Amino acid sequence: MNLLRITNGRVIDPAQDLDRAADLWIQGEAVLAIGPRPDLLPNQVLDAAGKIVCPGLIDMHVHLREPGREEDETIATGTSAALAGGVTTVACMPNTEPAIDHQAAAEFVYLQAERAGNANVYPIGCITKGRRGAELAEIGGLVDGGAVAFTDDDSPVVSAETMRRALEYCRMFDKPVLSHAEDPELTRDGVMHEGAASMRLGVRGMPAAAEEVMIHRDIELARLTRGRLHVLHVSTAGGVELIRRAKERGVQVTGEANPHHFLLTDRALCGFDSNYKMNPPLRTDLDVRAVIEGLKDGTLDVIASDHSPLAVEKKMRELDQAPFGVIGLETLLPVCVTALVEPGHLTWPRLIEKLTVRPARILGIEQGTLKPGAAADVTIIDPAAEWTIDVTRFRSKSRNSPFGGLTVRGRAVAVILGGELRYEL
Repeated sequence: MNLLRITNGRVIDPAQDLDRAADLWIQGEAVLAIGPRPDLLPNQVLDAAGKIVCPGLIDMHVHLREPGREEDETIATGTSAALAGGVTTVACMPNTEPAIDHQAAAEFVYLQAERAGNANVYPIGCITKGRRGAELAEIGGLVDGGAVAFTDDDSPVVSAETMRRALEYCRMFDKPVLSHAEDPELTRDGVMHEGAASMRLGVRGMPAAAEEVMIHRDIELARLTRGRLHVLHVSTAGGVELIRRAKERGVQVTGEANPHHFLLTDRALCGFDSNYKMNPPLRTDLDVRAVIEGLKDGTLDVIASDHSPLAVEKKMRELDQAPFGVIGLETLLPVCVTALVEPGHLTWPRLIEKLTVRPARILGIEQGTLKPGAAADVTIIDPAAEWTIDVTRFRSKSRNSPFGGLTVRGRAVAVILGGELRYEL
């Protein structure tokens, strides 16, 4: 059995409150120990001098498109992109064609991920059949098929009664419900955030209230049912404050931020570039500051990419005609470092916590730690690496990134999955 020693690195594992220079020992597919082990003779040594060694990153909000939209992405290409971004585990959204709304669909995801042999993939099941918002999906069957959470993302569950029943059913299985918080009546035909920028550009806006009224509703339903609610892609100051107050009241709610919502504002759309068009949309400076503050004080528990690949011919249309969505697996880490660590908003341990143990706990999966006996999923990061994002070199099939050409700091230089080196820069 192979014995790997990763030496000279700064080992950070928030699950163990660990941050120190140490050796990490991996035997076979599992972590063996952290620290000096003079009694062991490794078969392989990996020098991580000047690098950070942490649990493999987890992205709990990824669209892999397969089945049905393989022209945008496949499970194989998406998980390859994940490894290049330092991500060893992804949870994939169910807005495929057909949707992941029954047991066999969830099992298909596992099968395709196993064939690809890249990152770990956990399917997220639909709340309603076909994501149509009318009838609950086969929750129990999806759990049997391996679904770790439930959502109708990119579609809101408009019916409060349906959302209530979803929270009640998912509570029986101890699974979280992931809310795409949007009132479609307020966002119909919207292109970007409703505000000064949309007024100047003369395009229909999507008000912050459309997100906030649904967050408020879902929080109240979570309080009523005692279910577990996770709010996806929080983008507004009001949304952050609603989650903050709900946590103070003891509601089981967690929140998520995406990199584009804490680095970019709606002014980015002044050039009518559809690569800055996503849902929820880019907001204002005030909202950006609020999202960052939510990350700092723990109101927002996790950071995820909302990786939404779209083929070039789909995305490169007029702004009002182009579909919503941006990719982010390969830029997740460096954008977080550039926007959060470098300015001093988050320390490295706090950032890694939001990219490892926090999403693992929400999803109820075993990854996200380097404890002895845990799966040997490890990301090695060069925190000083400075580089310019080049979308033409992405492993993803799609190129719809809002960060192309941006100079960033921090990069995954090696990824170990199940004890095997799967990626090396």
